[in-house]
Amino acid sequence: MFHVKQSSSTSTAGYGVDTPLARELADLTARRRALESVTVGFDGPTRVFTISNQKGGVGKTTTAVNIAAAMADLGAKVLVIDLDPQGNASTALGVPHTADLRSIYDVLISDVPLADVVQESPESPNLLCAPSTIHLAGAEIELVSQVAREHRLRTALNDYLAAHPADVVIIDCPPSLGLLTINAFTAATEVMIPIQCEYYALEGLSQLLGNIRMIQKHLNPDLTMSTILLTMFDGRTRLAQQVAEEVRGHFPQEVLDTVIPRSVRVSEAPSFGQTVIAYDGQSVGAVAYREAAVEIARRASENEKGH
Repeated sequence: MFHVKQSSSTSTAGYGVDTPLARELADLTARRRALESVTVGFDGPTRVFTISNQKGGVGKTTTAVNIAAAMADLGAKVLVIDLDPQGNASTALGVPHTADLRSIYDVLISDVPLADVVQESPESPNLLCAPSTIHLAGAEIELVSQVAREHRLRTALNDYLAAHPADVVIIDCPPSLGLLTINAFTAATEVMIPIQCEYYALEGLSQLLGNIRMIQKHLNPDLTMSTILLTMFDGRTRLAQQVAEEVRGHFPQEVLDTVIPRSVRVSEAPSFGQTVIAYDGQSVGAVAYREAAVEIARRASENEKGH
């Protein structure tokens, strides 16, 4: 029998402390602890965000529902309006949206009060959703003949907020500039743009900014592009870091410090009818979305102090 004497320099007490995985875990633990002691206020006027990017697959709906859930977790009263006919935001929030139910379609086309279609998400009493149904797919055509067709969501939302105050409204719209998206822009005060940290990230962004300027000029002078969130970030690739640097270079004030990493948990959550905040609140994706929500809330309070 051979006995190998371990040298003092490789004692198990310090084993693995300086590996990349150990550093990553230590960093995530520190971020979780920091979030536990965070307090933010939602004292100002209602913030109405539309989450927009004409490029598909950038994490638009994922961002909408997870920022909403994270803000509700922080104590905000949050309403999510699902303006995408696919209804993915409604699914992720665990809200029924079958064809026989009243939905945001009925609000836009039949003047049904928004309060009649809003449902509470099972995740939190602070998290509400106006669901989408398949009927919304035909709304683009039906809206054409409606009176004040670009302002219908804004009117319905203002009536709702007068009786049911909320801290944050998040509108998830389809990846195209039709009348649904125009309604979202007209109803909102802020645009949040998720940008995927991949090769074509900035493609189409100039067109989106042009559309925002057009809305500001003709329909909603109060609209601002306040927030850009980098999503699907893979820190191991040089490309992701280059894209992040380029976006920050173009929009230094708007880009959040927080980036959302690629995460299996974030992708899995909607299949369980949950946001990642409820599905696995301690995962790296959930922590990142909670940090982003804190940053968005704090920026608002800092801007108010600045004025």
